Amino acid sequence: MDDALKQTLTLGRGYFEQKQYAQAEKYLTQVVEQNQSFADVYNMLGIIYHDHGQFARAQRAFEAALRLNPAYTDAALNLAVIYNDMGKYREAREVYQAAISRQRASPNKMDPYVKGKIANMYAEIADVFSSAGMLEEAVAEYRRALALGPTFVDIKLKLADALRDLGELPAAIAEFEELLTINPNYLPGRVHYGIALYSAGRRSDAIQVWEDVLARSPGNKSAEMYLGLVRDIGKDAVNDGQVG
Repeated sequence: MDDALKQTLTLGRGYFEQKQYAQAEKYLTQVVEQNQSFADVYNMLGIIYHDHGQFARAQRAFEAALRLNPAYTDAALNLAVIYNDMGKYREAREVYQAAISRQRASPNKMDPYVKGKIANMYAEIADVFSSAGMLEEAVAEYRRALALGPTFVDIKLKLADALRDLGELPAAIAEFEELLTINPNYLPGRVHYGIALYSAGRRSDAIQVWEDVLARSPGNKSAEMYLGLVRDIGKDAVNDGQVG
């Protein structure tokens, strides 16, 4: 998730928690226009639509949440309420009973949305440690976050960067390589992978990685900047040798 979308999502959730539904709807709608993978966003929109008396829209939103996460108990119960309000009593009963049965069958199983939310909370704590220069503590919190959200590539990127800054370059490189296995198209991960390779003395590998970024995303500013810096350093080294 890019920073702009993350900020929009944070604003939407914040307004929703404050029950400022008009503002929340504006931002949450922007989120689903760009990314349809957040079950909790559809659930929040469903609650907002229900509050506005827009039952059909609320129904579609809760159903979308459940398509993304069939074990989302809150969304299922909200959908049952909507069905009941719309006079769909049989559907309401079926959805309600299915939700309760799932909950009883696995009472200790954490809802994926809750798991993701806690993972992001750990990552936020890690960000605070990192900004304070407490990198070992940051690494520990990033690892706790990834134990709950192992495919969260933005958190894995931060973990790898923290390991790199600690001088644990083999571990950092391993994290970057795993990150790119999870999402080969995550360009910030590729750019930072190049930095770790260069830091480990693997200059030609780093250049190859940044060139690959430019092949995938022509004009990528970060890749162009690092390539330019590395090549300038290489020229300076050659010139210094000639002068000597």
